[in-house]
Amino acid sequence: MTSFWTGKRVRLRGIEPDDWNAFMRFAEDEEGLGDLLNPPRSAESFRTWATEQSAAKSDGDCFQLAIEAVATGKIVGAIGSHHADPRAGWFEYGVTLGAGHRRKGYAAEAVVMLLRFMFAERRFHKCGARILAHNEPSLALQRRLGFIEEGRLRDQVFFAGQHHDLVIMGMLADEFAKLHWTSE
Repeated sequence: MTSFWTGKRVRLRGIEPDDWNAFMRFAEDEEGLGDLLNPPRSAESFRTWATEQSAAKSDGDCFQLAIEAVATGKIVGAIGSHHADPRAGWFEYGVTLGAGHRRKGYAAEAVVMLLRFMFAERRFHKCGARILAHNEPSLALQRRLGFIEEGRLRDQVFFAGQHHDLVIMGMLADEFAKLHWTSE
């Protein structure tokens, strides 16, 4: 049997201490997208973070994983679930890919794997995603996956000297099952 966490293009795996350099590049790439603006961090802070992540105990509902390309064995991005409310049955997720790894199907496959786990194994009812309104590629990905725009928070996020709208998208477990359960 093939691992639940390995698809055609990507494998989701835990973060290892040696992954720090990839995560430092992803942080730089995110700033280039205009999604985040944070003070520069040292290489040592990324090394410490990766070491802490590799030893962190998952609570089962909130975790972060590395996205590794099956063909090369290299880390191409990261995905994780966060802000989970098991009682109400919802969680949010986030995904990021390095600049040279976008538009190759890695993100879509990783998201489907994560959602399959959260909906089928953890029995969540709803997944949410928050995307900055100017991030058209990310909005297009969510729509292709079957997420529905549920609202827009106007001028919700402030960075780079401006306020930006935040788009709230969601998908229910039964919507996911209809679109993705038998297709992959």
